[in-house]
Parts: sequence; C-alpha cells; structure tokens
Amino acid sequence: MKRKTISILAMAAVAATFFFTSCEKDEGKLPNISFKTGSGYLSSNDSIQQGDTVVVGINASKAEDKDVLKSFDASKSYDNGASASFLSESLSGGNQDNYSKDMTIIARKQAGQESYTFTVVNKDGLKNSISLTLFVK
Repeated sequence: MKRKTISILAMAAVAATFFFTSCEKDEGKLPNISFKTGSGYLSSNDSIQQGDTVVVGINASKAEDKDVLKSFDASKSYDNGASASFLSESLSGGNQDNYSKDMTIIARKQAGQESYTFTVVNKDGLKNSISLTLFVK
C-alpha cells in the first residue's frame, strides 16, 4: 500500500509540473507597430522641400493578452546626429491594447537629412520601432 501511495504522489507531482509549465505565458513577443498608409500619410523614406509639411501616422497593438502597451515615444535626429525625443506618452486604458497616433512634421528650412523613429514599449519592457528618413532639398 505504501508503494502505491508513493507512486500516486509521484504521478501527481509530474502532472502538476506539466500543468504549471503549460500555463506560463509566452514571453518575448514584441509589441506590434506599423505606419498608417493611404491618402494623406507619409509612410516611407521620401525627398521633400524645405518647410514642407507631412503627416505620419502609426498604429500599435499588444502582441500578447497580458503584455499591454505602456509607452510611446517619437524621436528625431538631423544629419545623422544624436536622436532626441519630441513626443513621449504613457499609455493607459484602451490605449494599452491598441494605440493610434497622427503627427504633423514640418521639415526644417535647411537642406539635409531628418530621421524619425517611433517606438512602443510593452509591460515586459520589450520595444519595437519603425523609422523613416526625410531627405530635405
């Protein structure tokens, strides 16, 4: 009888191990982010004139149920220089599942290169970014 009890306990322990292992969340999925496309949106590298205005839109969403979006950041750099944030938002409520943002960008009145990076961060601290470059004539 003692041997049977030990055997049952061992099987229960193995079953519990498999149960808890299978319940762990799938970590490592980056949040989703993409450019809005279509009429009125710039969604890829382009050449523009000094002082031109363009609209860039992004859509972002969580990739896992529990790993909601926590923040959004937009940064720019000029002529391959250091990048600086020009918009940073903490996300809450419905924006943690899906986030959408339109930004108006006015090219500086100087020829050169303007690079823009848009980044979302999820609850686990995983980041995903998209970028585009404007070549100002």
